Amino acid sequence: MTDLTEAVRRLLAEHPPGGSDPTAFLGARFDAGLAWVHFPVGLGGLAAPRDAQTEVDRLLAEAGAPGPDPANAIGLGMAAPTLVAHGSPEQQQRYLRRLFTGEEIWCQLFSEPGAGSDLAAVATRAVLDGDTWSVTGQKVWTSGAHNARRAILLARTDVDVPKHAGLTYFVVDMTDPGVDVRPLRQITGEAEFNEVFLTDVRVPDTDRVAAVGHGWRVATETLNNERVAIGAGADREAGQIGLVARRWREDPSVRSAAQHDTLMRWWVESEVTRMAGERLRQQLAVGAPGPESSAMKLAFARQAQGITNLMMELAPDEALEHDTWELVRPRSGSFLGRGPGYRYLRAKGNSIEGGTSEVMRNVVAERVLGLPADHRPDKGVPFKDVPR
Repeated sequence: MTDLTEAVRRLLAEHPPGGSDPTAFLGARFDAGLAWVHFPVGLGGLAAPRDAQTEVDRLLAEAGAPGPDPANAIGLGMAAPTLVAHGSPEQQQRYLRRLFTGEEIWCQLFSEPGAGSDLAAVATRAVLDGDTWSVTGQKVWTSGAHNARRAILLARTDVDVPKHAGLTYFVVDMTDPGVDVRPLRQITGEAEFNEVFLTDVRVPDTDRVAAVGHGWRVATETLNNERVAIGAGADREAGQIGLVARRWREDPSVRSAAQHDTLMRWWVESEVTRMAGERLRQQLAVGAPGPESSAMKLAFARQAQGITNLMMELAPDEALEHDTWELVRPRSGSFLGRGPGYRYLRAKGNSIEGGTSEVMRNVVAERVLGLPADHRPDKGVPFKDVPR
């Protein structure tokens, strides 16, 4: 850790946070290998242990250094590790630095109206024309697409093979004239999500990630990284449980014996999940995230909904308040600073985004516990012959 501490000090000395443009500072941080310290040298990292990132982040935060744009959570937590694992050297050099500095915001074009829980059933087609792919289809529930410059895309390139085998993974330019982003208004009144229509979108073959037909394998790693990012806690009492615990300590009027028992149960569950997340991140240091990430995501969704419900009961008058029902297109998905009513409504989406809780239970049952798999009548059937 001594070498990393020295690298942080050198970065701060050469680029004082108070006098540096945030984008320039983040670029210098990437060049110093302090963006993701566990990434390879030259790609924003130093091939250091993954858990060293926490100390690097702490030192930079204490110095008042700017951090990555929270609006780029998909790029930082999903696209970047996928590109490191499967992208070409040219793709890594072209995209990773601008992704980390926030010069290019990323989104994820995976789910479709007929392929949400069953992601392998995506029907968006990508057809090769010379050295360029033409992509046509529809995606849905795309967080932050209205802010995005780039997207990771899963598309079907072969209908003559079973559904998992006919998929390919791409990087898409969201400014292509064939990309049409439309808001999806949520129960909170906001439009954080979008539906995206793709009409003859041109994607150079140089923006294909991994081999043709290997899209499912690449997408699975992306989704596992997403579930780790969604379910992973940081410090003790981070997130929703911290808000409730703080309110309990500071406001005696909300306390009762019955609610104290409920609070303690959620506190213990949250702490168990946080510690399990630490173990999972240690596993990441020696390989890609596995199906255990689905258990993390499942636990997080359940706890977020239960804890926000408890906060509603502790402060029922505040829970009825909402700042606005107007259609708002937020830049960031962070909502911990919002009121209890908003957080309760928004937490309902936690059991859908990143894979539904029902799908997560199937993954845990089959791939973690080794229980018999569900019957799949389309197994081994060419995609073109599967009823839709």
